[in-house]
Amino acid sequence: MSKMTLDGSVRNANVGDRLIDVILAAGIQLPSVCYHPQLGPIQTCDTCMVQVDGKLVRACAVEVGEGMEVVTNTPEAAAARREAFDRILGNHLLYCTVCDNNNGNCTVHNTTKLLAVEHQKIPYKTKPFQVDDTNPFYRYDPDQCILCGRCVEACQDVQVNETLSIRWEDAHPRVLWDGGAKIGESSCVSCGHCVTVCPCNALMEKSMLGHAGFFTILPKSTLDGMIEMVKAVEPEAGYGAVLKASEVEAAMRESRVRRTNTVCTYSGVGSSFDDWTKDRHILKVEPEQGPTNGISTCVKGKFAWDFVNSQDRLTKPLIREGDAFREASWDEALGLVARRLSEIKAQDGPDALAFISSSKCTNEESYLMQKLARAVVGTNNIDNCSRYCQAPATAGLFRTVGYGGDSGSMADIAKADLVLIVGSNTAESHPVLATRVKRAHKLHGQKLIVADLREHEMARRADVFLRPRPGTDLVWLSAISRYLLDQGLAKTAFLDQWVNGLEAYRASLEPFTLEAAERHCGLAAETLKKVAHMIADADGVCILWAMGVTQHSMGSDTSTAISNLLLITGNYMRPGTGAYPLRGHNNVQGASDHGAMPNNLPGYQHVDDPEVRARFEAGWGVKLPTTKGLDNHEMVDAIQDGRLKGLYIFGEEMSLVDANTNYVQDAFAKLEFFVVQDIFFSETCRFADVVLPAAPSLEKEGTFTSTERRIQRLYQVFEPLPGSRPDWRIIRDVANHLGANWSYEHPSEIMDEVASLTPLFAGVSYDRLEGYKSLQWPVAADGGDQPLLYTKEFAFPDGKARLFPLSWTEPVDQPDEEYDLHLNNGRLLEHFHEGNLTYRVEGIRRNTPDVFVEVSPELAKERGVQSGTRVELISRYGHVRLRALVTDRVHGKQLYMPMNSTESPVNRLIGSHTDAVTNTPAYKEAAVRMRVLPEVDESPMPRGNYRFGHPTPQQGVEVERKWNRPDYSIPGVPLVQIQLGPNKE
Repeated sequence: MSKMTLDGSVRNANVGDRLIDVILAAGIQLPSVCYHPQLGPIQTCDTCMVQVDGKLVRACAVEVGEGMEVVTNTPEAAAARREAFDRILGNHLLYCTVCDNNNGNCTVHNTTKLLAVEHQKIPYKTKPFQVDDTNPFYRYDPDQCILCGRCVEACQDVQVNETLSIRWEDAHPRVLWDGGAKIGESSCVSCGHCVTVCPCNALMEKSMLGHAGFFTILPKSTLDGMIEMVKAVEPEAGYGAVLKASEVEAAMRESRVRRTNTVCTYSGVGSSFDDWTKDRHILKVEPEQGPTNGISTCVKGKFAWDFVNSQDRLTKPLIREGDAFREASWDEALGLVARRLSEIKAQDGPDALAFISSSKCTNEESYLMQKLARAVVGTNNIDNCSRYCQAPATAGLFRTVGYGGDSGSMADIAKADLVLIVGSNTAESHPVLATRVKRAHKLHGQKLIVADLREHEMARRADVFLRPRPGTDLVWLSAISRYLLDQGLAKTAFLDQWVNGLEAYRASLEPFTLEAAERHCGLAAETLKKVAHMIADADGVCILWAMGVTQHSMGSDTSTAISNLLLITGNYMRPGTGAYPLRGHNNVQGASDHGAMPNNLPGYQHVDDPEVRARFEAGWGVKLPTTKGLDNHEMVDAIQDGRLKGLYIFGEEMSLVDANTNYVQDAFAKLEFFVVQDIFFSETCRFADVVLPAAPSLEKEGTFTSTERRIQRLYQVFEPLPGSRPDWRIIRDVANHLGANWSYEHPSEIMDEVASLTPLFAGVSYDRLEGYKSLQWPVAADGGDQPLLYTKEFAFPDGKARLFPLSWTEPVDQPDEEYDLHLNNGRLLEHFHEGNLTYRVEGIRRNTPDVFVEVSPELAKERGVQSGTRVELISRYGHVRLRALVTDRVHGKQLYMPMNSTESPVNRLIGSHTDAVTNTPAYKEAAVRMRVLPEVDESPMPRGNYRFGHPTPQQGVEVERKWNRPDYSIPGVPLVQIQLGPNKE
């Protein structure tokens, strides 16, 4: 802390704080057009001039120092601010009353009012550029652009897509995409950062245009006339009168525009934001206050919400009659479900029934689903889709450190000295999280090592890129661990104090020499030595991994090897360290947390623990089953064997996402009774006997838990479509038709029950999660949470972690002479899983209209393939036909196929092999052959796709180039130029 004087008052402030933040926190109204707290000082607008120790400076670029004397209200500072803002108005046509951005938050409007500007000295001049509306989601109007550079700063140094720039040397500078391309033909990923931070109406969501204001829906010719009328009034009446009229219109909007806090339904990152809506029209998604994402979104979170109002939404229960379905009332459908479940239970016992919860629905809904299975039906046959992706990571962490979740937060990942990414296409699967890594790498010297089969964006950015042979990550990870131990580079003091099992673990590493890793993995021993030394030298290492690790036959063991490596290098228990298994779906963490697992009650309390069961039996008033149930992989086998007769699934497209889909669909056809609950008639619904119409996240309340164990509330944006119901209400009604007598009227009551029975969530309540508040479990009864785990001890009885010995076996389903190609698969940035939601968004469908298979240039040349060639992929289990895309992201005889297809799903090609510990399918271990078909169509990736763009990396907005323009002068004199250093935070 230091003492400083601010407008005559002595104040305490932190040394190094931005002066502008201190001024604004003191309640002083200081203009700051280009400044945004999450962007840092940009220094393009010059509107925040103040005097510091008698000198005129930009408040955004000055850090607080001891004894500093600051005066904001001197005539010189005020004149400089007015002059700077007048220059801005010379770039902007002020017509607020008929502007869609007249919502009370326009920085240009508010600064005009704050400075009491009545007339501008520098007249507005139109610019020689057309509006660019080639992006499907937003448009850029150069005539309204004030060249503040916020959008450039956000793109270059927050999102770090590095698409936007301003060429300050041009006669008429404007914001450029890829140096001058049309937006729709650039590297823009439509993340929306630029639109979110724009301080005026230059960048706007197309969903706002013509919808937000009372007059803005008028034809353009009429609007142009109204704008001319407004400008004609201004010289005589002044801006004050114009602004008053616009503020009346803005206030009128409040009566019909709602702003509702919700949490993204698309990934495990946990982005939260305000949804601006008018009736059922989504005007825009506005991120800013989210504890995880701040101003950040990806294309899906910002723009991909059209599915909510799709004509395809289910709004009536459906009952099968023969090969068709008929509409039914809720009473009839619920009655049929209860009757058939009861009949099967009576005839074959409760374990002839099974239940599958949804990783896309709320914590409260997963809790009720497992309670329905256990307390009402009497079976532990309950699971969720974490079985398909994240169960191995959870198992590896349970083995070694005790909790099956991220050991810290995204903030820790950003703080790390080194980040190692294994088997994760982070920039496409977890784009908002990836921005934190890209920013730290670009601006703060963070080292980045990436191990993957494909050279995706994070691989191309990496300091070291490793391309191991498929399924061999455990080998090179263990070899590095052995090398560190052998060379005396392990953190001995940490191991002595905090870790058990070192000797047995060391002995298990005997086979894992660098030479063995070179032989098995195809990685040079010298490269692995370099990686080992980078890890040993780093002051804080975070390891991120995802399905490229977990979806292997040794997924649990490879996840364990990652945690072992972190333990021997002392990379737990400190900020900027730890294990980060990146959860894919928005609530895959929460579904498991809340008991949708065959072996665990909520909070990972074991079903075979008598004390745990006694607590739940007392709370629920029933006797509970005592042994582990079937997981979703075992359920399919049990159907085929005739042991499982009835199945109830909600929010899960299991017929496509499970491995060996032909086998799964054949099993579903054999069920005696099948209930599917969803918002659309999915592929899985085709096998159902009853289909129940549910509501998406925007139509209900509840909580999600993100990959960083962060519990957040989502609020209801819309009423459910007539005829549909929130999943928690449907499950409650099914239970009550079975005689349960549940009385929940709101999800908060369900969470209160969870907290009363689950020590991990003892202090969780809706009051503590109000607004943008969040909690990271474990949460004590007093509400205290743990953003960073293991600060005092590990989650074992003796407080110590455990090194876990491992061995390695060859991957299954390897290529041979007949099936000579390895098939990899995964996500695309634009799509969510199989595409049930995102294909209903026209802008996304336009840029990625269909699934494809990536083929390396060398394989394409060998087989006579070009982009657009139709091929048939044939495995031991099935076949699909699709178009090829030739790209150097893959190499040799490795193929990559995205999972976003219902017509040609990749899982037709995947066998039933699984991870031995968790039964997670080995999706990433598949051998195929490729038959080249005679048809050649256009490329499956349209020219407008961002992957064809050419980014223009630079250090932010590069304001020094503006200052060097011959027509630039500093408003007010004298001025001390405050130059930006490399650290803009």
